[in-house]
Amino acid sequence: MNGILLIDKPESWTSNDVVQKLRGILQEKRIGHAGTLDPMATGLLTVFVGRATRAVEFAEGDRKRYLAGLRLGLTTDTQDITGEVLRQCEVDVSREALEEALQAFRGELRQTPPMYSAVKVNGRRLYELARKGETVERKEREITVYSLEILEQNGEDWLLDVSCSKGTYVRTLCHDIGEALGCGGCLSSLRRTEAGLFSVENAHTVDAVAVSAAAGLADALLLPTDSLFQEHPAVTVGEKDEARVRNGSFFRPDCPDGLYRLYGGSGEFLALARVAGGTCRTIKSFFEV
Repeated sequence: MNGILLIDKPESWTSNDVVQKLRGILQEKRIGHAGTLDPMATGLLTVFVGRATRAVEFAEGDRKRYLAGLRLGLTTDTQDITGEVLRQCEVDVSREALEEALQAFRGELRQTPPMYSAVKVNGRRLYELARKGETVERKEREITVYSLEILEQNGEDWLLDVSCSKGTYVRTLCHDIGEALGCGGCLSSLRRTEAGLFSVENAHTVDAVAVSAAAGLADALLLPTDSLFQEHPAVTVGEKDEARVRNGSFFRPDCPDGLYRLYGGSGEFLALARVAGGTCRTIKSFFEV
């Protein structure tokens, strides 16, 4: 069993909970995921099964898209509604005022990771220090918010559509927006809708995967591993060059420099490779060994 499984993660589950559950359902130890979701978050978790786990590293840097609930007037130690309340105040912010504030949070930004995060400082996870009441200096990160739009106001929360780069903490974004407005703010809900080329519209619940697996139909839920690399041209190699790819050797194809998906004569996806100076070398192989 090899391929990519799109999962709609339920609330209160960790991303690792999903992986452990799927290992039991699919009877496959080789399962990993790209792009961790906090327990309070729901939505798209890209899961890799079997030999496809070798592709995880290529998905981690993908652009992500979220539906985020912003609650103004509430500041917490975790920057979301699960944390301890640090400050609470009355809010009188119009849609126009919020839109004006959002203008400063689009494009290339620098963001400080929250204390309640898995970032390591001097070999220790920040959340471990935070749970002991400790606060340490954190290095700012460069992130990109490609789009940030107000969708609607639902009671005391504003629903935002956020498209952002790897490493963006949406709860920190909500916190910082609240600070810019002078009333404080935090993340009240989070749902990932897209990751790279994949959409939550095509995702399956863990229960649905269990039903399919019980019927012997789990394979039908898997996307092929090469679907992760669709932006790169496909090249079918001849028998001799296929042998070179399988042996980890280079060969000289008749194609310009760039990244390529390599396929064997049978149509099997062999590898992601790079052609440079007329020489093709494997970046990562995906054929079964």
